[in-house]
Amino acid sequence: MKLLVDAMAQGDPQAADVWTPLTFFIALIVLESVLWRGSGWFGSRVIVKTCADLRVDLFHYLTGQSMRYFNRQSTGALGARISATGASTNSILSTLTWNVTPPCVDFLGAIVVFLIIDWRMALALVIFVGLVATLITGLGIHGRYRHREFAAQSSRINGEMVDLIGNVWNIKAFSARERERERLSHEVNIEAASHLRSWRYVERMRILHDICLWFMSGTMLFWALWLWHQGAVTAGDVVVVSALTFRILHGSRDLALALVDISQQFGAIADTLNIIGQPYDLTDPEPPKSLVATSGAIDFKHVAFAYPNARAVFQDFSLTIPAGQKVGIVGPSGAGKSTLVTLIQRLDDPQSGRVLIDGQPVNEVDQDSLKAAMAVVPQESALFHRSIMENIRYGRPEASDEEVRAAAWQAWCDEFIQTLPDGYDTMIGERGVRLSGGQRQRLGIARAFLKDAPILVLDEPTSALDTHSEREIQLALNDLIKGRTVLAVAHRLSTISNFDRIVVMQQGRIIEDGSPGELRRQGGIFASMWRMQSDGFIAETIPAQQ
Repeated sequence: MKLLVDAMAQGDPQAADVWTPLTFFIALIVLESVLWRGSGWFGSRVIVKTCADLRVDLFHYLTGQSMRYFNRQSTGALGARISATGASTNSILSTLTWNVTPPCVDFLGAIVVFLIIDWRMALALVIFVGLVATLITGLGIHGRYRHREFAAQSSRINGEMVDLIGNVWNIKAFSARERERERLSHEVNIEAASHLRSWRYVERMRILHDICLWFMSGTMLFWALWLWHQGAVTAGDVVVVSALTFRILHGSRDLALALVDISQQFGAIADTLNIIGQPYDLTDPEPPKSLVATSGAIDFKHVAFAYPNARAVFQDFSLTIPAGQKVGIVGPSGAGKSTLVTLIQRLDDPQSGRVLIDGQPVNEVDQDSLKAAMAVVPQESALFHRSIMENIRYGRPEASDEEVRAAAWQAWCDEFIQTLPDGYDTMIGERGVRLSGGQRQRLGIARAFLKDAPILVLDEPTSALDTHSEREIQLALNDLIKGRTVLAVAHRLSTISNFDRIVVMQQGRIIEDGSPGELRRQGGIFASMWRMQSDGFIAETIPAQQ
């Protein structure tokens, strides 16, 4: 543009060579467009792939946390944080590529051109832009806590929303729509207030930056016109100064706002990493060592365990379960039954003592190999919003369709699966909501059949079922326990009536241990529990009240 204006300013249109600078100018416009489109194609591929990898890596790290960690966190908020971090990273990389780099390149180019015109202008531009950039960046860093506070509130609201939607039955059953609306409104207003504080801080920075731009642009343009009036520069130089000044000023505004936006996005990422990036409670040994489970013998040796800020569950607890033995664990609530199951799966570590499987301490082998050695049927089988085939196959992904169907047949669920619209390809809804409790539980047993692990852990698998469903599941369990070491926690004693051994626990101690027949004859706690469940609680208590 300088060359074009200087050629036009010569006064003789016929003698002026305007076509060369015009051709050069048009060529540069074409080149700039090509470079922008190239950066768009290449940058989009890199940024999209990077953000996808980041979310997968965050999820993978998150799933390595202990169950204690998940009990402390809102699962909805964790999922929202991973998604928000992917979006924030996308914003940061996009901003760096298309909003930070171009103004920096413009600035460096402007310095070179200004040095040709007047080195003092170049120096002034460097100093002024440096001061403005330092001021805006400093203010951006100072305001990070506002952006981080907003990110934390936003994640919390997302988790709250997931929790409310997941408990919509309770909201309807207890006529709580208006109550929950008011509660959510209060929480959302807190989030909106933190968002407003973050937004207003950014607006104050923009006002300050605009004032700096007005001063700088006016000063540079006045200086260029004064030099032209003195004959020190040409009209083309004035065009260069004015055009570049405005370009640099607008670019610096974009740059400052981009840096503020990046600061906000880093606040969101910092909030996520502060929660998800916590060190693991349970770690695998280094170098990794796999469990070699041959027979499935289980040993608890002098175990002491207490939950954080709670009383001790076990103190010097010992229990040996030989390979192939079927052991039922019974006792009142708080006796330590569920903790026993937790320690076997190494969902927690004892403070002292050891838990061994086939003579190998569970804390000295990697957790994946430990989980592979056992099949677990919990009180309520956890199912995915996937097909029945995929849910049963989850324990052994390489299993064939025929093996899946065989496992379903063994678990007494092939019959009801065949009545579904799409059979084994039926999608069962989130957590299996389209199935009854008994059907979900039988799918969990089918999954355990298919996994075919040497150790079977049953954690009250029939306690939430009706009598008919319990009978069907009991038949399936009778086949499942054959040839395995079984540890079963049960409130319904019918589940373990044919087991080799019953262990009765109370306050973290073993108070009775023997076969079901022996314990019934002894007339102790187990015998009392057996009479209540076999004769009926009402029949037992009415004579006492009379």
